[in-house]
Amino acid sequence: MALRLYNTLSARVEEFQPLENNEVRMYACGPTVYDYGHIGNFRTFVAVDILRRFLLQSGYKLRHVMNITDVDDKIIRNSAREGLSVKEYTAKYEKAFLEDAAALNIETPLLARATDHIDEMARFVHELEKKDFAYRAEDGSYYFRIAKFPGYGKLSKKDFSGMEDGARVDVDEYEKDNARDFALWKAPKPGEAFWETSIGRGRPGWHIECSVMSMRELGETFDLHAGGEDLIFPHHENEIAQSEAQTGKPFVRFWFHARFLLVEGQKMSKSLGNFFTLRDLVLKGHRPSAIRFLLTSVPYRNQLNFTFDGLHQAASNLEKLRNFRLRLTSEKFSSGSNDAIAQLARETGERIKSALEDDLNTAQAHAAIFEMVRKANAAFDVAQIRQEDVPLLLAAVDKFDEIFAVMKEDDLPKMQAVLEWAKATGREKDISPALLEAVNSGRLSDSAIEAKIAAMEAARKARKFDVSDRIRAELTAAGIIVENTKEGVRWRRK
Repeated sequence: MALRLYNTLSARVEEFQPLENNEVRMYACGPTVYDYGHIGNFRTFVAVDILRRFLLQSGYKLRHVMNITDVDDKIIRNSAREGLSVKEYTAKYEKAFLEDAAALNIETPLLARATDHIDEMARFVHELEKKDFAYRAEDGSYYFRIAKFPGYGKLSKKDFSGMEDGARVDVDEYEKDNARDFALWKAPKPGEAFWETSIGRGRPGWHIECSVMSMRELGETFDLHAGGEDLIFPHHENEIAQSEAQTGKPFVRFWFHARFLLVEGQKMSKSLGNFFTLRDLVLKGHRPSAIRFLLTSVPYRNQLNFTFDGLHQAASNLEKLRNFRLRLTSEKFSSGSNDAIAQLARETGERIKSALEDDLNTAQAHAAIFEMVRKANAAFDVAQIRQEDVPLLLAAVDKFDEIFAVMKEDDLPKMQAVLEWAKATGREKDISPALLEAVNSGRLSDSAIEAKIAAMEAARKARKFDVSDRIRAELTAAGIIVENTKEGVRWRRK
């Protein structure tokens, strides 16, 4: 079976095949670096990362480009208010975004920054003007003539037949049914940052940035364009119009859009007090791996209700998966194999692959791996796992983790980094006891833990149970879980 994806352009699930040979050319709308990224943003970025990883796992070559929007209305306004250059203002937030993405194990694609391509954008606007798709206003701004592009609305499926010819909209983001000629190039207002270009002073409109950078890196027609559902209109609709007006060719074959999430059943907003950046969640003591696991628990086109109960459950489920892997790698097994276990491992790998080929059904992939864990743990308990079964079970877990990227226990350094950031930026009051406990749990070295466990066991054998219990309590307080198994004492970090 081949990969099938929902294509927003055709409004149906289609079999995906790249245009040229086995190479996929994919562009994803990245962050606008005017603030810290919130979990709604990162739901989209994680969904794109799942797609990226599955394409690579499926054997495709991949050229994946993501833009960094480092000039737009908000950035111009905020940088001017703070008395900073655009570059100074955005550098902090770009750095933060890349750190947060790394904390969620999002692989870094080729990055394209808007401010590195200003002259190309000016030339693009000039070409559109020569073809009569753009016109210059009295103040030196340039606008796209929507009435000249009859296909306008084909992505968003909106009917714009009654729109007012020649009416203009200056802001980058506007109401969903407000179809008017949009700004390609903006002349500077007093005090605003600008660039000197072949079409005069000014800066690009938000929409032109992605057209220029995507086609520069991927060609005039490419395979996949991804982003959040909020970008369908006007941003992606405008990208199509200006790009196809320029080239006369189809712009993108597949449009991939992830739905935004709810928080505790409500739309996320600062006024409701349910607006969370990734850093906010880490400051509360939540681990990046658990956040990523929760964000992948519902297929990208379905509404995800992000709740703290759900986040705790994701952390618990992730521990079950990690404990299963630890059990496979630390326990001793009888020689030979069990055909039923071997078949279970093979079928699990096939189920995960089939689920992801079905429009990235991550929920079904989760279900497949946990059914294997449940059945294999039951086999463990009655000694039905054999030596030759272990590599097969591990292979299924590893194949799952190639996509979901949650098994590595690398949260503590990331949480420590957020802790230090909070101290440096005056957010000490937001540092939770849970975060401090988690970070402190990482400060016991493996050798120190082993020494404490040896002392605990010696005390227990000497029937000094008060000493044994005290050491166990110390380990628990440090985030170390001690388990007694048939093979002896085993420990792990929370």
